[in-house]
Amino acid sequence: MDESIVRLAVIVLPIVLAITLHEAAHGYVALLKGDPTAQRAGRITLNPLRHIDPIGTILVPIVLYVGAVMINQPPILFGWAKPVPVDFSRLRRPKRDMLWVAAAGPAANLAMALGWGLLLRVAVGQTDTSWAGALALMAEAGIGINLLLMVLNLLPMPPLDGGRIMISILPDRLSMMFAQLERYGLPILIVLLATRTLEAILLPMLALAKAALLSLFF
Repeated sequence: MDESIVRLAVIVLPIVLAITLHEAAHGYVALLKGDPTAQRAGRITLNPLRHIDPIGTILVPIVLYVGAVMINQPPILFGWAKPVPVDFSRLRRPKRDMLWVAAAGPAANLAMALGWGLLLRVAVGQTDTSWAGALALMAEAGIGINLLLMVLNLLPMPPLDGGRIMISILPDRLSMMFAQLERYGLPILIVLLATRTLEAILLPMLALAKAALLSLFF
């Protein structure tokens, strides 16, 4: 079987879990803080189909992958899921609770990265390489995608989670001004991605996060 097909099959589960639990975590914390919007929309679920965005989850990653292959460059993993609906006005303390709702997604990715790190440690310690190799590949993919989603989403730019965290912690006047950037957030990210500036920003942080995580298990 073609090696690329095997590798793709191995990484599907980590990617699906990373996206699904990230989005479900936002909705669950919003519910805990008083907003049932995501629950009523059926978004607090482990069903990945409820979180898939046709453009951000499917089309954009495929186009980036094919484009990178055509120009013989390493593919860039980038995309997004369907945003979980949150009515911040229904939170018990809207400005303060926004921080916890926004931080829930990256926190879920960190927890999953730690879980995959533990699984990698188990796989490396096995003598039966018939399944340990595939398990190690899956764990490595789980660590990579979850740390990538965590670091990317913590960038202080709305509508990313880091931007919403900034809106929550800034003084009211600065918070309102900063929130106006949200309408330009996605175009800015696309420009940063196209110019590979986003890659230059993320790679050092991603390498540091991965080194810190692996040091816990090895």
